[in-house]
Amino acid sequence: MRIIPAIDIIEGKCVRLTKGDYSTQKIYNEDPLEVAKAFEDRGVNFLHLVDLDGAKAKSIVNFKVLEKLAANTRLKIDFGGGLKSDTDLKIAFECGAQQITGGSVAVNNPEMFKRWLVEYGSDKIILGADVKGDFIAVNGWMDTTEESIVPFVKKYSKAGVEYVVCTDISKDGMLEGPAFALYESLLSTFPKIKLIASGGLSNISELARLADLGCDGVIIGKAIYEKKISLKYLESYIIENS
Repeated sequence: MRIIPAIDIIEGKCVRLTKGDYSTQKIYNEDPLEVAKAFEDRGVNFLHLVDLDGAKAKSIVNFKVLEKLAANTRLKIDFGGGLKSDTDLKIAFECGAQQITGGSVAVNNPEMFKRWLVEYGSDKIILGADVKGDFIAVNGWMDTTEESIVPFVKKYSKAGVEYVVCTDISKDGMLEGPAFALYESLLSTFPKIKLIASGGLSNISELARLADLGCDGVIIGKAIYEKKISLKYLESYIIENS
């Protein structure tokens, strides 16, 4: 199972939110590159970079941060937030993203998202399936749709989606444990997808449980920043499981 630390960006700074609520913003570092290099120094290979300004603006905003991190680290960056057009997508890849995550665009413009899968390949395009209750949330989680998660994932599984990142928004930033039942249900329904768990991780024992469920990766945010899980431990986990 891949360890994927998260860096969320507002106004160029590394922040965290709780349950996606922008009013709960807490700045952890004003230099995202410093944070990314700390991850890299501990053997981390992957990074989940989220443009929270872009998610709200519905267009990529913090592409310069992506460009800086990609140019100055070897991290394989998955970039999300504000990717709503062909131009946004082109900017993300030109600035160094290895993969992108599309959630809102998959809801609001399914034909374009399916075209991206064909043009760029399923290894480059991750489906963002973030839920409030049973329903997909979009636009920086500010809006809840009428799309239920299982038919949503089924539609794109049929279209060739390989990777799915799923956050139970009620768990995000709460440090109370991931949505194990949700992930178990998704993996039993869609055994061929590579599911990336996100939200709620609070301690190291939960990593083993997610791996046992069959998750391809886990995104870790606040648990690192609040020192619930140390980078030293993650380094040992990566070495042991490489």
